[in-house]
Amino acid sequence: SKVFYGSSGYKAPLSKSLLLVPSALSLLLALLLPHCQKLFVYDLHAVKNDFQIWRLICGRIICLDLKDTFCSSLLIYNFRIFERRYGSRKFASFLLGSWVLSALFDFLLVEAMQYFFGITAASNLPSGFLAPVFALFVPFYCSIPRVQVAQILGPLSITNKTLIYILGLQLFTSGSYIWIVAISGLMSGLCYNSKMFQVHQVLCIPSWMAKFFSWTLEPIFSSSEPTSEARIGMGATLDIQRQQRMELLDRQLMFSQFAQGRRQRQQQGGMINWNRLFPPLRQRQNVNYQGGRQSEPATPPPLEVSEEQVARLMEMGFSRGDALEALRASNNDLNVATNFLLQH
Repeated sequence: SKVFYGSSGYKAPLSKSLLLVPSALSLLLALLLPHCQKLFVYDLHAVKNDFQIWRLICGRIICLDLKDTFCSSLLIYNFRIFERRYGSRKFASFLLGSWVLSALFDFLLVEAMQYFFGITAASNLPSGFLAPVFALFVPFYCSIPRVQVAQILGPLSITNKTLIYILGLQLFTSGSYIWIVAISGLMSGLCYNSKMFQVHQVLCIPSWMAKFFSWTLEPIFSSSEPTSEARIGMGATLDIQRQQRMELLDRQLMFSQFAQGRRQRQQQGGMINWNRLFPPLRQRQNVNYQGGRQSEPATPPPLEVSEEQVARLMEMGFSRGDALEALRASNNDLNVATNFLLQH
């Protein structure tokens, strides 16, 4: 798990700061200081002709439209998984790189609009930290597995990523020229994610700066994991609450057994037969008591693992052996297997 969670990445302090600080400043400007909003207008015409370079910074941090603030905040909250996976420094480097590259692409697209179509109004682009948010859709599309949740209208289905794409579409259609910012963000995300022209080595956060913000931001914006009691009791009836508690305890048992199996495999250098280590989840839950005695469960046949799910886990950076073991341990449940590998 150290590969995916940096020392300050698991609690996502950078994502929380980007979620709270710009949103608070946006509300402050909209409600209390509307006369100061002109200082945060993203005007490329003023940058080019009047050399107001400061507008590149002020105009690309705080949203002046509260709808854009709300949508971008929700997307940053969902994209905090990348800070937990890669660590705060690498996540901040991605945001910095996409922020700088998208400013260059903004200039190129605006100049192309003016040259080919004679549209000069495109120089006034939507303000805010929007381009890096759109850039995060690139690793989201490439590295997050797509799991079907429900199926509607035949071939159409709802997945675990559908809501994020709907939020992105809402943000994409919120303004006249926000599509320029969106295209710039996606292009910068592609360049940084594919390591094109080695931009990931040039546009990165220095280690000393990462340590400084780790000392300052992490104590402020970090929080402890919710306790087990906080996750129980969400059901409307007592039976649902009991079922949730049983599922939680069962998952914790599987997590501990998975961690123990990995330690044994590292010591012995071999593969662990997960079906012998503990029975599958459904089989443990369906233990019947007849005449005061517990019936002995039959030994299940070896579980066939989906190669497509193995490939998805390997795309996330896990080895084939770990992916096979996690899928067998979780009865081919991709979400549970991913949680296994990310937490151990």
